[in-house]
Amino acid sequence: MKQHNYFIYITTNPQKTVLYTGVTNDLERRMQEHLNDHLNERKTFAGKYFCYNLVYYEWYQYIQAAIQREKEIKGWLRSKKEQLISNFNPDWRFLNDPAEIEKGDLPQWYIGDEYWQPRMAGK
Repeated sequence: MKQHNYFIYITTNPQKTVLYTGVTNDLERRMQEHLNDHLNERKTFAGKYFCYNLVYYEWYQYIQAAIQREKEIKGWLRSKKEQLISNFNPDWRFLNDPAEIEKGDLPQWYIGDEYWQPRMAGK
């Protein structure tokens, strides 16, 4: 049976003052899209507010569950989102930052038969 991968995620800007919640089937690609939008036309919320730093994610096998969770989180106050992030990633490290990935000690979600963690660009 094919394993489906869907993610809800929260990104922030470098100062950690803005939060963006989204859903995707390819977390690495989506983070790159947020960064590219910030560097170019800034058409999206994430691009306009520099929200390309991944601080939280959850994995789902079914898109309906991921969308439901995304909607739930989007309805929360910022303080509740901050608590969710802090419980998973206490230091709010940027999970898609190559320097952080290189350290090899980032928080990870167990997905299917393995742990998922962003790869460094080009690897």
